[in-house]
Amino acid sequence: MALAGDLTLDLVRDSLIRQEDTIIFCLIERAKHPLNAPAYDQSYASFPGFSGSLLQYIVQQSEAMQATAGRYENPEESPFFPDKLPHSFVPPFKYPQVLHPAGTSINKNKIIWDMYFNQLLPLFVAEGDDGNYASTATSDLACLQALSRRIHYGKFVAEVKFRDAPHEYELAIRAKDRDALMNLLTYENVEQMVKKRVEKKAMVLGQEVSLGNDGDKQARFKVDPSVVSRLYGDWIMPFTKLVQVEYLLRRLD
Repeated sequence: MALAGDLTLDLVRDSLIRQEDTIIFCLIERAKHPLNAPAYDQSYASFPGFSGSLLQYIVQQSEAMQATAGRYENPEESPFFPDKLPHSFVPPFKYPQVLHPAGTSINKNKIIWDMYFNQLLPLFVAEGDDGNYASTATSDLACLQALSRRIHYGKFVAEVKFRDAPHEYELAIRAKDRDALMNLLTYENVEQMVKKRVEKKAMVLGQEVSLGNDGDKQARFKVDPSVVSRLYGDWIMPFTKLVQVEYLLRRLD
């Protein structure tokens, strides 16, 4: 992240575009495995001192390990189990004070978790069981972290938009008018462009490649590009705007 004085909409936009690639690659990796339902079944495995599914165990243990290495000192990262994190053991890095302190604690990972497992996952993985439960859960973790980072990046988007036009936002913020803020943050033409871009990226990055003579065979994709477009249109962009509104409501605190 750039220094606070250098924060611009172009820099934020470049980061969001790069994160599109990360999300698509994470989905492609997860799609290598079928649903593998036992990974989410609390009765499948038992770990000493832990109650939950294999997926929950891997997420919590991974976050705890990453926390000791300082991952969640970075304002761009938001844990799924913040109350389970140990302290960092590495020397603190002086991240630039870009965000308003009142907005740094915003965490929407509960709705991201629910969306991913209950709505998104059935759209792009096949039914079935290949026994690779730990690999499946690890891929889920990568998807969850990529989605979380992209959605919570809305705090940076809101900050740079507020700096560029504070007077446009202050009236709605002081009135606690969520609808007015949402209208200020919504650019339907931009959202349509993003949906088209990620769909095209999914076509390019996820196309099955063969050296044989495929003739007029229809292109095959590791993840349906329309699912990626829907992911952005139905969830990522709406959730990002939700984060932006929450952040802006605290921006004048």
